[in-house]
Amino acid sequence: MCFYFYMRLLRSIVFAASLLTVQFAFAGDPAPDPYAPLWLYNGSWRVTRKDLKPGAKPDQLVNQCALVGKYFTCQQIVNGETGALLVFVPANQAGHYYTQNVRLDGRAGGRGNLEIQGDHWTYTSTWDQGGTSTYYKTVNVFTGRNKIHFEQLESKNNKDWKTANSGDEVRIANGTKTVAR
Repeated sequence: MCFYFYMRLLRSIVFAASLLTVQFAFAGDPAPDPYAPLWLYNGSWRVTRKDLKPGAKPDQLVNQCALVGKYFTCQQIVNGETGALLVFVPANQAGHYYTQNVRLDGRAGGRGNLEIQGDHWTYTSTWDQGGTSTYYKTVNVFTGRNKIHFEQLESKNNKDWKTANSGDEVRIANGTKTVAR
């Protein structure tokens, strides 16, 4: 008789625990902020490219980033000239984003993708020209919050990749965090 009592008690405990698990699953912590890693770009950077001519100065890149509603944006200024507005939108999987760049003339490139896996960030995009596609991949590897090593790659078949350029970005100043909801 004692055995059956303990079995019923154990089933009751398991049932109660499963109800609590379901309750906490709905009332648990809020979802993580999908934009949190993107704030790493915000600020000023010194960019030293592998193809930099001897004696030439590194580029100065300023990323002015802002969260505007559901869009994360970074206006990029290179050597004092406004380059493009980068727009990031979370995709349907954590760490994945759709990207778009918009130039000052209002033209936008094709949609790209960003996948973040820890310190490795991989951008991919395709450029179609009259039936011929070129595939692009940029891999950023962060060393802490203030250094990025990048490699820019190209492919004609999306399998065999050629390094077009590489280099390093070093943060020289933090940016102001702007949020407009």
